[in-house]
Amino acid sequence: MISIELRRSEKKMQQPLTCVEICAGAGGQALGLAMAGFVHVALVEYEEDYCKVLKQNRPEWNVICADVHDFDGRPYHGVDLLAGGVPCPPFSVAGKQLGQEDERDLFPEAIRLIKEIQPRAVMLENVRGFLDPGFDEYRDHIFTSIQKLGYVTHIKLLNASDYGVPQLRPRVVIIGIRKDQIGAFAYPDEQPDSAPTVGDTLRDLMAQNGWEGAKQWASNANRIAPTLVGGSKKHGGPDLGPTRARNAWAELGVDGRGIANEAPAPGFEGMPRLTSRMMARIQGFPDTWTFGSRKTVACRMIGNAFPPPVARAVGEKIKECLEHGCIDSEREISLSQAVI
Repeated sequence: MISIELRRSEKKMQQPLTCVEICAGAGGQALGLAMAGFVHVALVEYEEDYCKVLKQNRPEWNVICADVHDFDGRPYHGVDLLAGGVPCPPFSVAGKQLGQEDERDLFPEAIRLIKEIQPRAVMLENVRGFLDPGFDEYRDHIFTSIQKLGYVTHIKLLNASDYGVPQLRPRVVIIGIRKDQIGAFAYPDEQPDSAPTVGDTLRDLMAQNGWEGAKQWASNANRIAPTLVGGSKKHGGPDLGPTRARNAWAELGVDGRGIANEAPAPGFEGMPRLTSRMMARIQGFPDTWTFGSRKTVACRMIGNAFPPPVARAVGEKIKECLEHGCIDSEREISLSQAVI
């Protein structure tokens, strides 16, 4: 009896874990979670350009191009994971840091959807500014709200460079595990030396048009990159950010005042600019992931994305937690039936 029930447990475990994602953007988090083994049953994104990119890259995804305020989570009740990168401007040091007073704050909608969907796990990410002391009260309110819905909460600041991404990019990752899950969650181990340098990451792209200086440039670009920025819909063009960020890029031999359409040509002299493809690779996207033909929009998509390798690392730990719960709960059923 026990062996039969355990085989049933193994069969159940082979079924893919399901995910609903809000504020999906250009798909960085979704791609990473898919690589971790989650199957998206719905991705909600407000901006039409982003929706087109999601559908172009993953035609099989159910992309819902709508305001998350209008998204009804009840048809998706019981999915394994609710994920999302809620908008960061309310908490970003680059903005006014209005927090809950900012109309773009979607944490209340995330909490509503947790209540409607009651997923087994929750994953929400935001910028480092979310941890600032000025948001202590609001942060406690968010966590209390999630906990009252029956979840054990976790929060940690993760640096993308600790997970193989060639830039620092600190991001706050909030995890909620429903209390009836037996598995315990732990953030992925940090691997500080796992990220390649900017030079190693981009050397082949810099050389693809025959630029003779690519090898020397790569040897000088011997560190990870500063955090890529994408700008907002109203502000920020195709460049690498404000003066401080551009100076940091200049130390790596990159002209951050703009984004190039293509790699340097033979005979090029001076500091090259990144292309959108180079930016995407620094974010951890595969070269096959497309961002449309409009450079300004593409750069904003890439710069605001959550690095897929980080999402994958966290997603694998969530999956491990949920599957551990399945094993234990099924085994308890098996043993109880065997005793009977």
